[in-house]
Amino acid sequence: MTTLHRPLRVAVIGAGPSGFYAAEALLKTLDDVSVDIFDRLPTPYGLVRYGVAPDHQKIKSVTKLYERVCQNDNVRFLGNVELGRDIFRAELKRHYDAIVYSVGAPADRNLNIPGEDLPGSLSATTFVAWYNAHPDYAEMDMLAHLQYPTVAVVGMGNVAVDVTRILAKSVAELRQTDIADHALETLAESKVTDIHMLGRRGPAQGKFTTKELRELGELENADIMVDPKQLELDPVSEASLEGNPMLAKNVQILRDFAAKEPTGKPRRVHLRFLVSPKEVHGSERVSGVVLEKNRLDAQGDYLAAVGTGEQDTLDAGLLLRSVGYRGVPLPDVPFDERRAVIPNDHGRVLAEAGGAPVMGEYVAGWIKRGPNGVIGTNKADANETVKQLAADVDTLAYVSDEAATPAAVDALLESRQVKVVRFADWLALDKLETERGQASGRPRVKVAKLEEMLAHCVPTKG
Repeated sequence: MTTLHRPLRVAVIGAGPSGFYAAEALLKTLDDVSVDIFDRLPTPYGLVRYGVAPDHQKIKSVTKLYERVCQNDNVRFLGNVELGRDIFRAELKRHYDAIVYSVGAPADRNLNIPGEDLPGSLSATTFVAWYNAHPDYAEMDMLAHLQYPTVAVVGMGNVAVDVTRILAKSVAELRQTDIADHALETLAESKVTDIHMLGRRGPAQGKFTTKELRELGELENADIMVDPKQLELDPVSEASLEGNPMLAKNVQILRDFAAKEPTGKPRRVHLRFLVSPKEVHGSERVSGVVLEKNRLDAQGDYLAAVGTGEQDTLDAGLLLRSVGYRGVPLPDVPFDERRAVIPNDHGRVLAEAGGAPVMGEYVAGWIKRGPNGVIGTNKADANETVKQLAADVDTLAYVSDEAATPAAVDALLESRQVKVVRFADWLALDKLETERGQASGRPRVKVAKLEEMLAHCVPTKG
């Protein structure tokens, strides 16, 4: 065992919630630690900035906690630095005693049906990133996809509810949020009148939370449409409501929706259960979705959706797929293709699924456990990972004192002419966005293009 006479150096890869919770846990758990949080984007906060709906500002207030973490003298934010482009795993291992990967699950799961790749078939994640001003999607031409009256949203989770709500709201409502300016301009020309949310299982199996579901019935610009016959539950579904207040409340809200008479609002949100998309129609772009009616089949404790062979076609000009996220491999980092996570044992990275631990490397968040839970779930997850790291401290292969300095990492990045965005630089951009927002009665006006972001990040040292 070697005694350290300097701070333990830890690199956190990914500046979303799991990365910040990991940094916070490191500060609380270890007596002397120095943490560098890397992100490929110039902006911190990950899905809080680019995933949370623009009309859900209260959820975004969690960034105040993350800001306090970065204001600790032992933590640095290094934005606009991408693993595998600007810095490599071998270099991280040369400059840091430990690494925590917390990059989330940025890819989407596919429907794996014919026609899915037609223009007009998009992942809901892409749509969310576009209206949330993610720089990767700032140049997307979404207007062509919004020139048709009907949209099909496949999925019954909160992301599906979010995109449905954004499509259903008026521009006047959205103008009070921090939605991207380019999205406001495009949505003002939307011809969408009907949004169909499609779930493969029944109303008792929807993955939305009660708050999100209730919001669909409070839309100023859209009526909510639910067929009462679809809310007749099978015995197993009915039994599942017992002892589960959230599910019971959700079903009751759906029944309340079904009892509502349409009021003639400009748009309509249709909730349809027990259907699965089987094929996407269209020659040059999406023109419709073939849906198969399902029945529920009890398989142990799980109710599986089984196709009945009965089909119909929903005419739609846009298909938004919201059937889950998937992790993607990091350069030179172990990856479990089957589960789409970094293989790990309670946060310790493994050389392969079921294999031996990789000394000094750890993982937190969705890339550790898969895409489940809410923002707060990442706190306990990161704490578990840091607990493993703390238990390993005396057995880590410490890097040389010369390499284990912030200056050594800075010199490496400078040699590659990387424009590193520090936290103070981000705060300059943050100030600009919030001041622009105040001038127009909005929470903020986001800068969407990467070049403009970097231009407004005032360079600092250290």
